[in-house]
Amino acid sequence: MMTPIKPVKYSQFGADKGQIVIYFHGAPGAPEECAIFDSYAKDKGLTIICLERFSIDCSISGEAYYQFLAREISTLADGKSVDFIGFSIGAFIAFQTSRYMADGVRNMHLISAAAPLEAGDFINAMAGKQVFKLAKAFPGLFVLLSYWQSLLALFSAKTLFNLLFASAAVADKALVNDREFQASITNVLRSCFIGHIQGYVRDIKAYVQPWETTLSDISVNTHIWHGAEDNWSPTPMAGYLKSAIPGCSHIEIMEGLSHYSCLYEAVPKICRQLGKA
Repeated sequence: MMTPIKPVKYSQFGADKGQIVIYFHGAPGAPEECAIFDSYAKDKGLTIICLERFSIDCSISGEAYYQFLAREISTLADGKSVDFIGFSIGAFIAFQTSRYMADGVRNMHLISAAAPLEAGDFINAMAGKQVFKLAKAFPGLFVLLSYWQSLLALFSAKTLFNLLFASAAVADKALVNDREFQASITNVLRSCFIGHIQGYVRDIKAYVQPWETTLSDISVNTHIWHGAEDNWSPTPMAGYLKSAIPGCSHIEIMEGLSHYSCLYEAVPKICRQLGKA
């Protein structure tokens, strides 16, 4: 007899009973990432929900994974339409999930979004290029690397933080030196890498496979927010996504910003837009 799949847990921020906004965190990432939305969302009557997708049974993968996420979101929304926000590789998961929600998504906001690797010469400009190359060519070694990162997260999260942000550019450098940001991201890294490695691995392995052709299915009204100096998701990725997504209506390239600094700058702007929608 097959064991029933448990509903996925989620974290909630912002207003208690507002317009539902589903946030897709990055990879690495965790639901704690969207705590930065809390005060802005409360002010605009938005309820931000972030699924703990790395905790989903690792046997659920491929299209079944996106279908599962779509069903979970539809259940939470109880027949109401929702808005999507995807950050970094979370944007990729948002794309794929939206394909299974028909008209259930009103708007999709993409922050520092990662585009398909096969769509351009992007990978060599990415700060995490070695990780993505490893995941693509030697997935077994990538899994071993991920478990090594989990050990760092457990015993020396500060070291893991320093390794990941060694290439921080422009405004991200100021964030890296901010104690509140350090504490927040260190907490996110622990949540991601301690006990949730298989979920993280699933997202990265899916991302590095070809998925360019799925973008033509994205008819949701889409907005792109991207740092002009982003070296995690290189800025040409934003231009590519603008041209490839049929429903893209807006793109804003934010000067002087990189990856996380773009996230922090875009959050209040997105909440204002969604609060008016």
